[in-house]
Amino acid sequence: MLRVRKVLHPTDFSRCAGHALPHTLHLAEMYEAELHLLHALVLHEADPSTLSHRLPDVEELYLVLEEHAQTQLRTAIEEHGEANFTIKSAQVRAISAAGAILDYAAENEIDLVVMGTHGRRGLRRLLLGSVAEEVVRLAPCPVLTVPEREERNSPSKIERIVVPVDFSEHAELALAYAVELARAYGAQLHLLHVVDEVVYPDFYPPIIPSGGSITEELRDQSLQKMRRLLTAHEPADAAVHVRAGRAAPEIAEFAKEHDADLVVIASHGLTGISHVLLGSVTEQLVRRATCPVFTVKGFGRNLIEA
Repeated sequence: MLRVRKVLHPTDFSRCAGHALPHTLHLAEMYEAELHLLHALVLHEADPSTLSHRLPDVEELYLVLEEHAQTQLRTAIEEHGEANFTIKSAQVRAISAAGAILDYAAENEIDLVVMGTHGRRGLRRLLLGSVAEEVVRLAPCPVLTVPEREERNSPSKIERIVVPVDFSEHAELALAYAVELARAYGAQLHLLHVVDEVVYPDFYPPIIPSGGSITEELRDQSLQKMRRLLTAHEPADAAVHVRAGRAAPEIAEFAKEHDADLVVIASHGLTGISHVLLGSVTEQLVRRATCPVFTVKGFGRNLIEA
């Protein structure tokens, strides 16, 4: 069973954040958790050279924004009506939204962060960055990201959960979370292992596996290992799958093909040069997935009760 006592919903009052709010409310109700609504006041984060940084009335602008944010936070609370959980609201001044969220989560011992993601890619993402990806990588607790899209699935209707498995300790932890979530929702589990394809330069000669049996051997071994992982948890309904390709695109495509309602994946929390060199399948998946992604941490707060 998962123990969720405090849920944090960061909001900038955008449509993107609005897509994540129903999931936040549902989880707070389901676990009778304390709900924290957080708004970070960040002035011109993307353009430090703008003239307004040097204007003398920045303090007055902050006060106006704070009053407006407080009004919207009150409206969000009032619209929800009666609740069987406590709702708290807070707004903080910060130099970056991600930093404010991470600091608040650590200081208030948050168990779960639920937030929207724009799913930016390409040049726009390079210029603007991604608050959600930074929070996913560095938060001291699990993070549920909800993509912005036109159609909204009911947050209480989770029927199919995809769990990417690379047979690491992190992946086993993600599976443990997924099993608990599947029990809570009565959902079917789909374990997926992606055999990473090696991409050779064009001038390399074609490499053909001896006898053409390596791919099948890898597939059979992967399926057997996933079935062994399942025996330790005994979920009510589970299936195992193996695909070849690049991990993040394959996971996103698999989830879409199988109408997944949720993907549960582990984050290694890489930072610095390791993150630059290796990247993160989890962050790429958060960017690509068309369904919510529940990211589990190999460090920090563990919500699974013994």
